[in-house]
Amino acid sequence: MPINYCPGCGMRIGSTNDVLSSSRRQNTSSISVKKPKRKLSAWNKYVKANSKKPRFRMRNGKINLRKMGVSFRKTPAGRKK
Repeated sequence: MPINYCPGCGMRIGSTNDVLSSSRRQNTSSISVKKPKRKLSAWNKYVKANSKKPRFRMRNGKINLRKMGVSFRKTPAGRKK
């Protein structure tokens, strides 16, 4: 079966299976080139674990990073440096 193209825009005209299979091939090739994630630092891990705790939350919902930093420096990971 010959492949037909739209003269105006150049897109392929025909069955949608051909278009889907070609787009799937492109997506799978881009997934295999995915970069590995970087490791979180000790501070990042501490913030991620404690940011939801009410003692580090202000009344307006923001995170109190100053208070969190003080408590982080009291942990073994914070004293390491």
